[in-house]
Amino acid sequence: MAKYLISFNEGAMDHITAEELPEVGKAAQAVVQDAADAGVFVFGGGLDRQRAAIVGVDGLVTDGPFPETKEVVGGFVVVDVPAREEALVWAARIAAACRCAQEVRELGDSPERDAMVRDAGR
Repeated sequence: MAKYLISFNEGAMDHITAEELPEVGKAAQAVVQDAADAGVFVFGGGLDRQRAAIVGVDGLVTDGPFPETKEVVGGFVVVDVPAREEALVWAARIAAACRCAQEVRELGDSPERDAMVRDAGR
């Protein structure tokens, strides 16, 4: 199976009114619950706006995002599914629930990392 990041950009849900927000939240939680029940939900959450920091290779910490950054991630879900097509189905359900488009990216495979994590859990 492969892991896919399903995400939307900060501000993508700004068109949702305060009155609509509880309904949207409930719909989004229902999709996440369905993904958990299906055994494909790995992790997800929203990101605090404008709370990013960049840590350089020298350890220097700079608050961000930088002005040249046009878009930043506002929220995400990671699913572990057999094929990209299934990730796209989950993304479509999330898009409908959240009322905004979702971006889908496959996360890099690392059998060595997976083995390390598995071994650490013993």
